Amino acid sequence: MEIEARTLARVTARLVPFLMLCYFVAYLDRVNVGFAALQMNKDLHLSSSAFGFGAGIFFIAYFFFEVPSNLMLEKFGARRWIARIMFTWGILAGAMAFIPDISRYTGLSSAHVFYTLRVLLGIAEAGFFPGIIFLLTLWFPSMYRARVVGYFMAAIPLSTVIGAPISGALLGMDGLAGMAGWQWVYLLEAAPALLLSFVVLGYLTDRPKDATWLQTDEREWLVKRLADERSKREAVRSFSVREALVNPRVLAIALIYFGANATNYGLSFFLPQIVKGFGLTNLQTGFVTSLPYIVGVVSMVLWGRHSDSKLERKWHVAIALLVAAGGIGAAAGLDNPVLKMIALSIAGFGIFGCLPVIWTLPAAFLSGAAAACGIAAVNSLGNLAGFFGPYAMGWIKDSTGGFGAGLLCLAGAGLVGVAAVLLLHHDSALEDAPDPLKSAGATGTTRTEAGHRI
Repeated sequence: MEIEARTLARVTARLVPFLMLCYFVAYLDRVNVGFAALQMNKDLHLSSSAFGFGAGIFFIAYFFFEVPSNLMLEKFGARRWIARIMFTWGILAGAMAFIPDISRYTGLSSAHVFYTLRVLLGIAEAGFFPGIIFLLTLWFPSMYRARVVGYFMAAIPLSTVIGAPISGALLGMDGLAGMAGWQWVYLLEAAPALLLSFVVLGYLTDRPKDATWLQTDEREWLVKRLADERSKREAVRSFSVREALVNPRVLAIALIYFGANATNYGLSFFLPQIVKGFGLTNLQTGFVTSLPYIVGVVSMVLWGRHSDSKLERKWHVAIALLVAAGGIGAAAGLDNPVLKMIALSIAGFGIFGCLPVIWTLPAAFLSGAAAACGIAAVNSLGNLAGFFGPYAMGWIKDSTGGFGAGLLCLAGAGLVGVAAVLLLHHDSALEDAPDPLKSAGATGTTRTEAGHRI
């Protein structure tokens, strides 16, 4: 239908680029620790396992505060809650630059200050990503979600494609104003989060019914379409918050996401060190590190659109995760830098291609507060891999002297995710357009044509 294409094009243009920018900043603040480590580990006397523990402990705090944070977002609205999240994480991300000063003032070791700030950063940022995913379910019909989440999550690889060379260049500011290069990385990359927190308050809209920037017929169509979809899901089964938390499908999706995140974060935190081992400068390391993420940007967009066009989810997740595991496993056995980076770039296609499709799975059968809770549960449980992946990589590196065995461990986690998704029950019919809309002419052909316009 013409109104479908017009409405969704307007919503996409309004929300997706801005949310991508916010997540770009969030993810950069989360993983720039990998670049800071090129200088920071020596300055703070951190071993690989100590660094891996500190990098990953962020996700332990994230785990405990995800669900409460998302329930607060559902209650108070995305606009205010996301602004609060961005403001507090911006302050704490910038505080990472002052670890030596905090250590001298408090008497704590630099390692313990590093751990503490990473925990506080995890608490501050908890709820941001699942909150955005929940927000997108309030604005986009089911059959558009994989591509829209793919557009939004393209900020993950983009944060490395753009951020890695920037971080590498910032390391070159070593000694400026008496600060080390790694301190400049933390300080300058935290500033955008603080600025954007104020922009969020004035720009975001919580729900379609409040969207004065939509025309009246567009707003009414979108509200009705989303209400019809919600009614269709709840006619099959309506879940309470408690039921969503312990639902076997939610837990299975969390296991899938755990496998995907293990490959993602285990690689993200240590890839700069792997590439630096090729004998490159910090700036060269930044550019080479970005290669798997360039591939990831492409796969997130194209794989998500392909999943939507076929309205198929399980095999799109399984195939992508299999590619991720295969690429990482192959890289473990390769010493040639060019071949290793080719293998890791292939892995990048799978790592990032599966992520947006995974998020269509809980939204297909949950709604309302149960959806907010279920999405947060999947994210919090799955993000525990953000602790175990880096910590395992660091421990194995200290034990073996190389990254090969650690990469094989990450590949194994990806294969666990493949097995979990193949065993998952998923009813694609719940994602199809509600019957009243089909009778009004929203055929599969029309949906595809409309979908290609957003």
